[in-house]
Amino acid sequence: MFRRTFWFGTGVAAGVWATTKVNRKLRQLTPESLAATAANKALETGAALKDRAVGFALDVRHNMARREAELGDALGLHHDPALPAPRRFAAIENHRTHPDSEPPRTYNRNEDH
Repeated sequence: MFRRTFWFGTGVAAGVWATTKVNRKLRQLTPESLAATAANKALETGAALKDRAVGFALDVRHNMARREAELGDALGLHHDPALPAPRRFAAIENHRTHPDSEPPRTYNRNEDH
């Protein structure tokens, strides 16, 4: 008699455990839960990529400054810290935003006639 009660209790416990596991898994597979999980993963991935991009940009700036200093030493170009930093000019100047320039002239092919 005791054996049957033991195995009956074990079966009930296994059934409750299995039902709980199945219900938990079904709740995870609902569309709302899947959408929330995907959104969380996307946010985590975006944050990780942003952190890596910022770190990469800082590394590039640091190495660029170091290399410029090396080239300045090699060429004998030493910057006096008492003087202001040298100005950097754009390779191509935007005439529309330059305050002293005239507005760009447009070419009208009908004016030649």
